[in-house]
Amino acid sequence: MKLWTGRFHKELDQVTNDFNSSISFDSRMAQEDIEGSIAHATMLGECGIIDPAEAEKICKELEQIGKELQDGTLEIDPQAEDIHTFMEGELTARLGDAGKRLHTARSRNDQVALDVRLYLKKQCETLYGQLHGLVKVLCEKAQQYSGAVMPGYTHLQRAQPITFGHHLLAYGEMFSRDLSRLKDAWNRMNVCPLGSGALAGTTYPLNRFRTAELLGFSGPTHNSLDGVSDRDFCMELASDIAIAMVHLSRFSEEIILWCSWEFKFIELDDAFSTGSSIMPQKKNPDIAELVRGKTGRAIGDLTTLLTMMKGLPLAYNKDMQEDKEAIFDACDTLHMCLTAFVPMVETMRVLPENMRKAAAKGFINATDCADYLVGKGLPFRDAYKITGSLVAYCMEHSKTLETLSLEEYQAHHLLFDSDVYEAISLERCVNGRKVLGGPAPENVSGEAQRLLKELEANSSIHN
Repeated sequence: MKLWTGRFHKELDQVTNDFNSSISFDSRMAQEDIEGSIAHATMLGECGIIDPAEAEKICKELEQIGKELQDGTLEIDPQAEDIHTFMEGELTARLGDAGKRLHTARSRNDQVALDVRLYLKKQCETLYGQLHGLVKVLCEKAQQYSGAVMPGYTHLQRAQPITFGHHLLAYGEMFSRDLSRLKDAWNRMNVCPLGSGALAGTTYPLNRFRTAELLGFSGPTHNSLDGVSDRDFCMELASDIAIAMVHLSRFSEEIILWCSWEFKFIELDDAFSTGSSIMPQKKNPDIAELVRGKTGRAIGDLTTLLTMMKGLPLAYNKDMQEDKEAIFDACDTLHMCLTAFVPMVETMRVLPENMRKAAAKGFINATDCADYLVGKGLPFRDAYKITGSLVAYCMEHSKTLETLSLEEYQAHHLLFDSDVYEAISLERCVNGRKVLGGPAPENVSGEAQRLLKELEANSSIHN
């Protein structure tokens, strides 16, 4: 059954019908369509727009349809044009004229806008919970390894000593911002478009505030054109997901490096690794690699939505049917990645001894050596140059700053004294960086506690 056949005299071409149909992907909004229809029928009955007894009958039958869809006794007809058509057809088949009255004062335009919002609100809640769990894991591991010295990198070159806990908390901060972005997106999509009609509202005396209340929205949308043609919330959520996926991808790249033999800073649990069909020694970080690869999907979904909407005049256009596959795929991708990623991080084995050995190489305490001279009264640029010549000398003679004799130090500048060895020790270098945001172990523990308190205060997207 087509809901728009009244003015047409020919059947829609089958190929065109298949091209036009959206049931294959919007059927996942079946429960949301039922929720919206129950609220709409309830409001129609309360306002006297349809008979209250019929409204009650409609609501009960919709609830029954929902139960049958969930337990599998009712299947969605793949030949239906969309989920809205299927639901109205099924209801009408059961209730006759009463079922036909459900669509009073409603268009598929505001109906689909509602369903998508309802569905994505739930997706936001799920993704928020997963990211919340990831930040918690990172904070707990950061506390555990707050003093584990490792090299920090720029340009993928060893740069300065930090701790593994400090490195993990950098991602903790990123994912915390992702949480706040999801919460903002949820708040902005939390308005009800139902009652906007096709584009110009309706002459029926609807109580749109009541419908919004029944569906858990903060209120109704305030412009009927915007109500049916707005997909900002899809683009915003897709953007938030793409950013979160980029953060996951960066973290995945580091995990891939860290578990290689060249680094060997961590070892992934067997449950989150795979082997080779021909090389028995291999243990591959496939989960991290897949997360890194799937980031392209999320970025592509965002690009699809932005491109789809950029040239559309008000109000609804059929182009907007393309919103669902893109935003659904973005949600599915992040959900799937987090489902595997969080336990992978939680179960990975950290190898602090290897991190410490790597930190002892690469002259990552050179800045501290320069700062030592600054503390003795030398201008930083002069101290920088002297330390650079020391590093060159060490490389030429296969030494490190720690293994140089005091005579060798003093040959480069007389301000060096025996206390230089304490100044350039890796632990001293890390422990002395107590400035806010620095890697000192006490800082790391304190920042992890702060993030955990923020998580507790924002345990739900509704907080």
